[in-house]
Amino acid sequence: ADVISLEAARSHMQVARELAAHGYPREAGPGVYDIHSPRVPSTEEAAGLLRTGLHAIPAERLWVNPDCGLKTRGWPETRASLENLVTAARTVRSELPAT
Repeated sequence: ADVISLEAARSHMQVARELAAHGYPREAGPGVYDIHSPRVPSTEEAAGLLRTGLHAIPAERLWVNPDCGLKTRGWPETRASLENLVTAARTVRSELPAT
């Protein structure tokens, strides 16, 4: 796989730390949105999880995504959640050192 997508929102990125500990060399998308909850994650919450993920996975290999498929969520909450994830990713990218 080019990118592995993993559930990580509820474990606060534990899986990202485990990937790093085992030297996983590829891109990874540990989820930052628990799709099993109807609660829309805030931008700050998603950004915090991304920052945690960056301690384990280099920015050039870290993807932002929900934990898994969104079929259990309705369109309004899905849209709001994904908009917050995009904003969080932009915020965290703006904090990274220039390359």
